[in-house]
Amino acid sequence: MGIAVRVAFLAFGVLTIPAAAWAGDAPSFDDKLLGDWGGWRTSLFNDGLDFQLGYVSETAANVQGGSKEGVRYTDQYTLGMTADLDKILKLPNAILQVSLTDRNGRNLSTDEKLGSLQQVQEVFGRGQTARITEFWYDQTYLDNSLDWKIGRLAIGGDFATFDCDFMNLTFCGAQPGNIVGNYWFNWPVSEWATRLKASVPNFGYVQLGAFANNSNWLKREYAFYPGNPGGTTGALIPLELGWLPTFGDAHLKGSYKVGVWYNTSATPDILENVSGQPLTVFGGQPKMRDGAYGAYVSFVQKLTNPSTSDPNAGLSTFFNGSIADHRTSSVNTQVALGLKYKGLLPFRPQDDIAIAFGRTGVNGRIAQGEVLENAAGLAPVPIQGGEYATELYYTIRPTGWLDLRPNVQYIHQPGGISQTDDVILGLKVSARL
Repeated sequence: MGIAVRVAFLAFGVLTIPAAAWAGDAPSFDDKLLGDWGGWRTSLFNDGLDFQLGYVSETAANVQGGSKEGVRYTDQYTLGMTADLDKILKLPNAILQVSLTDRNGRNLSTDEKLGSLQQVQEVFGRGQTARITEFWYDQTYLDNSLDWKIGRLAIGGDFATFDCDFMNLTFCGAQPGNIVGNYWFNWPVSEWATRLKASVPNFGYVQLGAFANNSNWLKREYAFYPGNPGGTTGALIPLELGWLPTFGDAHLKGSYKVGVWYNTSATPDILENVSGQPLTVFGGQPKMRDGAYGAYVSFVQKLTNPSTSDPNAGLSTFFNGSIADHRTSSVNTQVALGLKYKGLLPFRPQDDIAIAFGRTGVNGRIAQGEVLENAAGLAPVPIQGGEYATELYYTIRPTGWLDLRPNVQYIHQPGGISQTDDVILGLKVSARL
């Protein structure tokens, strides 16, 4: 393939899901609906270009809770390109990732007024529109012990990363984005950023990032903006330490991440105005705090390994926990834990079943403001506490490229208040094209 054609494909860009580092040998495309495109896909891969196309939809119905019963559908299309710059431009150990996403549909949580703190359809949000999601350059040094990435990054792709197999947002993606989403922007939103990651022999890794904090990236008008819109207020700086052990003769793999973050931007206080009085009673402008901070853990551990041919078979468990600055975050805690078993039924070895439990906590200072508001006789408002979510799903894999995941969600105290609990029936469909 000529250099002009290669550069044309690089400029093409298209839509994507996050791609792994270049694997080297051409993979089999038997697990894709469109296959190998008559051998063209393998040829492109061998020349340094790997394309991905994906589709995810989430359909949800509330059989209890909300203003009325309803059904809502939302989806996301992805199409992507990873370029091996060693093969194309003779840049060793370097890749370029280009990402766009396109989200469509409606949100049950809003339309039927479920009152929940966390969405029951995680794929909805951040503007139902097409946008640039990633555009970054990554290169490794010192025999792959040092990894540097720079460009347009989605923070959850590198820090506090967690799969989105569940449909309730409590159990999906980088958890800090669920509680400080006003400045930690998970997929599909990205910002100009850089990340440096160092491998630690016989342990894991440590990584540090810096993300330009700019809420204008949430606006549709900047969905395809190539530069940096005005409005950058500071930097979000995450630091993460990862331990990647393997236990016992069964080679049970684990991933244990501990992280902290600091946002250098001035951030409004959630309770006090500039005079130090409660906003709920006296109103006015909120007091501005110097920065905002938080911490998180994300643990995933394989517990059994019954198959030598499938490393994902058997039982695994996870635990995620995050806490954010009590001065500036309305929702400042979230914990989630769960179990997953792949191959539970011998005649369905590729299927899996999972259950998860989580709590999202409203900041106690918010409750304090609500108490003061009631005491002042301004309005009877409920006092918020914690929202408890449970989700059970079963994944049916009729082919290598299709996942059908029916689920049921139960949300106790939606919004952190005593009201009718939400019961949601859902279906998540994932296709690799």
